[in-house]
Amino acid sequence: MTGLCVALDTVSLDTAEAWARAVAPSAGLLKVGLELFSAAGGDAVQRIAAHRPVFLDVKLHDIPNTVAGAVRALAPLGPAWITVHAAGGPAMIAQTRAAAEQEGGANRPKILAVTVLTSINAATLAETGVAGGTMQQVLRLARLAMAAGADGLVCSPREVAAIRAALGMGPTLVVPGVRPEGSAADDQARTATPEAMRAAGADWIVVGRPITQSADPAAAARAIVAALA
Repeated sequence: MTGLCVALDTVSLDTAEAWARAVAPSAGLLKVGLELFSAAGGDAVQRIAAHRPVFLDVKLHDIPNTVAGAVRALAPLGPAWITVHAAGGPAMIAQTRAAAEQEGGANRPKILAVTVLTSINAATLAETGVAGGTMQQVLRLARLAMAAGADGLVCSPREVAAIRAALGMGPTLVVPGVRPEGSAADDQARTATPEAMRAAGADWIVVGRPITQSADPAAAARAIVAALA
């Protein structure tokens, strides 16, 4: 079963909470991203968590000790998930997982490793010195992250089937860049529809602007959940 996570991307905590109330009957998770967290800090996580579990998408990437320390600081806020960049390497991921376990015990946040951002394509990777194309890099980082102890992966819609083929059903796959048929791609380079992600084996899809910028966010969320069913 594929679930819906709604991205509450705004600098206004009041706006984010209004969206949260509207979509909570349909969403299984609510995403607090870097924009909202930078504006409102821990209050954002705690207030949004009153409506649904929080996916804290801050994409940590630094030396292992620093990222582990950040996770120890974030875990008491109660997020269900925290993201780190898989490109930070196996030591960073392993120490992050250990920090989450130390701080949160059985209720620790799950650590999700971001493979390649949905805004990035093969040309951008080549510009930064990464050869072999998007799919090869995603699979390389996916294997590295799961071997290092990540609970799951964040990938674009175009890599879901390939990750399932390579790693099976073990990793939780969280997929941003999902757009209902006819929606604008915005700044996403690799997108797909909710129906396609259900068929490919995504565990969760992340949808933001097609819901939050619609005239009726609650109805837009319901429509996506109906498509997933």
